[in-house]
Amino acid sequence: MGRLIKNHWARLIILTASAYQVAAAIEGFFWPKIFWDFLTLTLDRAVKPFPILQIINLVFGVVLFAMEWPLPLLAGSSVHRSLEFRLAFLPLTTLAAALIYQGTNAAIYYFIGLLVYFWAYSEGEIICAKPWTLPNRGGRGRA
Repeated sequence: MGRLIKNHWARLIILTASAYQVAAAIEGFFWPKIFWDFLTLTLDRAVKPFPILQIINLVFGVVLFAMEWPLPLLAGSSVHRSLEFRLAFLPLTTLAAALIYQGTNAAIYYFIGLLVYFWAYSEGEIICAKPWTLPNRGGRGRA
């Protein structure tokens, strides 16, 4: 049995979360609601009358889906291969998803994916230039 490749596992979690976030943002256009409205009503202006938070969630979800799939434009680029960029960008996306009522499950998935990416980063894993491939072992004559 092989070792668990944590960045591939995290990529699948983030793909699921980003698809969920895009769906939540689209639903938020029709039923705008802040998750934290039971504590304060001051954040309601972020979702109505102009859907600022829904647009932010839609953009973040599409960007992360394009980066994790990845699009041919992003595949192999330094942004795509950077675990550090993901570790910096995912907390912002998690916060945006947690603010909108429909995106709370996506925020939980993003947080789990962030933890798995951090685990991969702490063990020195790298993301290969070609998507969904394994790094070369560098051993002698082994396949």
